[in-house]
Amino acid sequence: MKIQLFQFNLQPADTKANQNKIESLFSDQLDSDTEIAVIPEMWNNSYALEELHNLADKDLKENLPFIQKLSQKYHVTIVAGSVSNSRNNHVYNTAFTVDKNGELLYQYDKIHLVPMLDEHLFLNGGEKVPYAFQLTPEVKASQIICYDLRFPEIARHPAVNGADILFYVAEWPKARLNHWRTLLQSRAIENDIFVIACNSCGFEKEDGTEYAGHSMVINPNGEIIAEAGEKEEVLTVDIDLSEVETQRKNIPVFENRKPALYQYDN
Repeated sequence: MKIQLFQFNLQPADTKANQNKIESLFSDQLDSDTEIAVIPEMWNNSYALEELHNLADKDLKENLPFIQKLSQKYHVTIVAGSVSNSRNNHVYNTAFTVDKNGELLYQYDKIHLVPMLDEHLFLNGGEKVPYAFQLTPEVKASQIICYDLRFPEIARHPAVNGADILFYVAEWPKARLNHWRTLLQSRAIENDIFVIACNSCGFEKEDGTEYAGHSMVINPNGEIIAEAGEKEEVLTVDIDLSEVETQRKNIPVFENRKPALYQYDN
């Protein structure tokens, strides 16, 4: 399966500029035989948190059609990062995936809000865990947002329900790059699964935060098989999904689990 990760610098509070950037990247660098394209977290407005109540999409009515048109134009499935998204007068960080025919395959809201950014003042956390969805007729996947990476329970749910790939979309800071790499490899190893992680890069003009870049692809053995640098880049990789079955036979962690013993109160 050929996958391309589009790592780029986001413009805060400027949906149109970010849409134009994605269109330009797809026009110039999306290969005709790519099956899956991946873009970063919060690509519509970035982390302009104090402005999200006014800037957020309204129930995906702007950005879902934008992605659907791109998927149909280029005949590619798009793991569409996430966007700030308003529903019932609450703003969420919403991830979604659209197939090559423009059909919405998956949607979930980021569950855990970043305390270091006071996200709880501007966003609501989701209340449903990521699930395994049918990415292609043969392949199941799930899509998880940024800070939710730090909670292994989030990844385990789709993994035990048949996911072959975990897509992570993020605006992960350079200051914690070592956490990014280590956590992604851990999720791959503990779930015998491919991890495909797309990050943003460059400086956030609003507060000066520098995002790490280093989008990467990790095989079920925990090995990084492709990794971008810290600047804008399109990372292209072919993965062999039979490696998932092989790894799960060699290290059958799911067969050896004892979930009844893992219950705890807090």
